[in-house]
Amino acid sequence: MADLNAVVEQLSSLTVLEVAQLVKQLEEKWGVSAAAPVAVAAAAPAGGAGGEGQKPAAEEKTAFNVILKQVGPNKIAVIKEVRAAVSGLGLAEAKALVESAPKPIKEGVTKEEAEAIKKKIEAVGAQVEIQ
Repeated sequence: MADLNAVVEQLSSLTVLEVAQLVKQLEEKWGVSAAAPVAVAAAAPAGGAGGEGQKPAAEEKTAFNVILKQVGPNKIAVIKEVRAAVSGLGLAEAKALVESAPKPIKEGVTKEEAEAIKKKIEAVGAQVEIQ
Protein backbone atom coordinates (compact mmCIF):
# COMPACT_ATOMS: atom_id res chain seq x y z
CA MET A 1 0.00 0.00 0.00
CA ALA A 2 1.25 3.47 -0.87
CA ASP A 3 2.35 5.85 1.88
CA LEU A 4 -0.65 8.21 1.97
CA ASN A 5 1.32 10.99 3.66
CA ALA A 6 3.83 10.97 0.80
CA VAL A 7 1.01 11.12 -1.74
CA VAL A 8 -0.55 14.09 0.10
CA GLU A 9 2.80 15.90 0.13
CA GLN A 10 3.31 15.30 -3.60
CA LEU A 11 -0.18 16.55 -4.45
CA SER A 12 0.30 19.63 -2.26
CA SER A 13 3.36 20.65 -4.25
CA LEU A 14 1.54 20.68 -7.62
CA THR A 15 0.65 23.88 -9.45
CA VAL A 16 -2.91 24.60 -10.55
CA LEU A 17 -2.12 23.63 -14.15
CA GLU A 18 -0.50 20.38 -13.03
CA VAL A 19 -3.58 19.55 -10.94
CA ALA A 20 -5.82 20.24 -13.95
CA GLN A 21 -3.69 17.91 -16.08
CA LEU A 22 -3.82 15.24 -13.36
CA VAL A 23 -7.61 15.50 -13.19
CA LYS A 24 -7.90 15.08 -16.97
CA GLN A 25 -5.64 12.03 -16.93
CA LEU A 26 -7.59 10.42 -14.09
CA GLU A 27 -10.90 11.15 -15.83
CA GLU A 28 -9.64 9.45 -18.98
CA LYS A 29 -8.14 6.46 -17.16
CA TRP A 30 -11.13 5.82 -14.90
CA GLY A 31 -13.83 6.94 -17.36
CA VAL A 32 -15.38 9.42 -14.92
CA SER A 33 -15.97 13.16 -14.73
CA ALA A 34 -14.71 15.36 -11.91
CA ALA A 35 -17.48 17.92 -12.45
CA ALA A 36 -19.05 18.65 -9.09
CA PRO A 37 -22.76 17.85 -9.10
CA VAL A 38 -24.86 20.74 -7.91
CA ALA A 39 -27.66 19.53 -5.67
CA VAL A 40 -30.58 21.94 -5.56
CA ALA A 41 -33.67 21.15 -3.51
CA ALA A 42 -36.91 21.53 -5.45
CA ALA A 43 -39.30 24.02 -3.89
CA ALA A 44 -42.74 22.67 -3.01
CA PRO A 45 -45.64 24.46 -4.68
CA ALA A 46 -47.40 26.98 -2.44
CA GLY A 47 -51.08 26.50 -1.63
CA GLY A 48 -53.00 23.39 -0.79
CA ALA A 49 -55.44 22.80 -3.69
CA GLY A 50 -53.48 19.87 -5.04
CA GLY A 51 -51.16 22.17 -6.97
CA GLU A 52 -53.16 21.71 -10.14
CA GLY A 53 -52.25 24.26 -12.80
CA GLN A 54 -49.35 25.60 -10.74
CA LYS A 55 -45.76 25.56 -11.86
CA PRO A 56 -43.13 24.65 -9.30
CA ALA A 57 -41.20 27.62 -7.98
CA ALA A 58 -38.00 28.36 -9.88
CA GLU A 59 -34.93 26.75 -8.36
CA GLU A 60 -32.48 29.30 -7.04
CA LYS A 61 -28.97 28.94 -8.36
CA THR A 62 -26.34 28.67 -5.61
CA ALA A 63 -23.11 28.10 -7.55
CA PHE A 64 -21.81 30.56 -10.12
CA ASN A 65 -18.94 30.60 -12.60
CA VAL A 66 -16.88 33.72 -13.27
CA ILE A 67 -15.86 33.86 -16.95
CA LEU A 68 -13.22 36.22 -18.35
CA LYS A 69 -14.66 37.32 -21.71
CA GLN A 70 -12.11 39.91 -22.90
CA VAL A 71 -8.86 41.15 -21.39
CA GLY A 72 -9.04 44.79 -22.43
CA PRO A 73 -6.15 47.24 -22.75
CA ASN A 74 -4.47 46.63 -19.37
CA LYS A 75 -3.44 42.95 -19.50
CA ILE A 76 -0.89 43.19 -16.66
CA ALA A 77 -3.47 44.59 -14.21
CA VAL A 78 -5.93 41.87 -15.25
CA ILE A 79 -3.29 39.18 -14.60
CA LYS A 80 -2.69 40.65 -11.12
CA GLU A 81 -6.41 40.64 -10.30
CA VAL A 82 -6.85 37.08 -11.59
CA ARG A 83 -3.97 35.95 -9.37
CA ALA A 84 -5.62 37.68 -6.41
CA ALA A 85 -8.98 36.05 -7.16
CA VAL A 86 -7.66 32.49 -7.55
CA SER A 87 -5.58 31.30 -4.61
CA GLY A 88 -2.50 29.30 -5.48
CA LEU A 89 -2.30 30.58 -9.05
CA GLY A 90 1.23 31.43 -10.14
CA LEU A 91 2.21 34.22 -12.50
CA ALA A 92 2.66 31.91 -15.50
CA GLU A 93 -0.67 30.18 -14.89
CA ALA A 94 -2.50 33.50 -14.49
CA LYS A 95 -0.90 34.87 -17.67
CA ALA A 96 -1.88 31.72 -19.60
CA LEU A 97 -5.45 31.94 -18.29
CA VAL A 98 -5.78 35.63 -19.22
CA GLU A 99 -4.29 35.12 -22.68
CA SER A 100 -6.69 32.26 -23.42
CA ALA A 101 -9.85 34.34 -22.79
CA PRO A 102 -12.75 33.63 -22.94
CA LYS A 103 -12.01 31.30 -20.06
CA PRO A 104 -13.48 30.48 -16.62
CA ILE A 105 -11.59 32.23 -13.84
CA LYS A 106 -13.34 30.60 -10.91
CA GLU A 107 -16.16 28.06 -10.82
CA GLY A 108 -18.72 27.03 -8.23
CA VAL A 109 -18.54 30.20 -6.11
CA THR A 110 -21.28 32.06 -4.27
CA LYS A 111 -23.07 34.93 -5.94
CA GLU A 112 -21.43 37.45 -3.58
CA GLU A 113 -17.92 36.14 -4.30
CA ALA A 114 -18.62 36.07 -8.05
CA GLU A 115 -19.85 39.69 -7.97
CA ALA A 116 -16.77 40.78 -5.98
CA ILE A 117 -14.39 39.10 -8.44
CA LYS A 118 -16.26 40.59 -11.40
CA LYS A 119 -16.14 44.08 -9.91
CA LYS A 120 -12.38 43.95 -9.24
CA ILE A 121 -11.46 42.56 -12.67
CA GLU A 122 -13.78 44.93 -14.55
CA ALA A 123 -12.24 47.83 -12.61
CA VAL A 124 -8.95 47.21 -14.46
CA GLY A 125 -10.64 47.14 -17.89
CA ALA A 126 -11.53 43.50 -18.58
CA GLN A 127 -14.97 42.11 -19.48
CA VAL A 128 -16.30 39.46 -17.08
CA GLU A 129 -19.51 37.42 -17.15
CA ILE A 130 -21.17 35.48 -14.35
CA GLN A 131 -22.99 32.29 -15.29
